[in-house]
Amino acid sequence: MYVCLCNAVSDKAIRTAVRHHQPTSFKELQRIVPVGTQCGKCVRSAREILENERESMVIFLQSA
Repeated sequence: MYVCLCNAVSDKAIRTAVRHHQPTSFKELQRIVPVGTQCGKCVRSAREILENERESMVIFLQSA
């Protein structure tokens, strides 16, 4: 699903960026994926995806 309509960024693109580049903040994510740079309506959703993906990575690493 598209999270950022202005820049055509999907939730999959955000999740992939988090997995590969491991940004620690939303600003870092924005350097990788052009999300939240236009109207800003997607910022909340993009942050939630960032946080959820980081949490799932931590849980996965702890269980390994």
